[in-house]
Amino acid sequence: MSNSASQKISFTFNGVAHEGVRGQSIAAALMESGVRELRQTRFGNEPRLIFCGIGVCFDCVVVVNEVANQRACLVEIAPGDQIRSSK
Repeated sequence: MSNSASQKISFTFNGVAHEGVRGQSIAAALMESGVRELRQTRFGNEPRLIFCGIGVCFDCVVVVNEVANQRACLVEIAPGDQIRSSK
């Protein structure tokens, strides 16, 4: 088994199972899984994507294991994480 294969971890986003690599940020793992839209704007329901990738813009805010207001670009993915869009 290759080293990268042994580093694969499972998590869910909005109830859908995904895989990431240990050490990735949540944002990177989601992007690798094909997820681009993390939430919608309060007014107009426009999609919000990962924008700056360094924790400044707060466009990637998600709920991680029922802890709100987590920036997906800064939080490291962990095995079994349950992640969902913030409302």
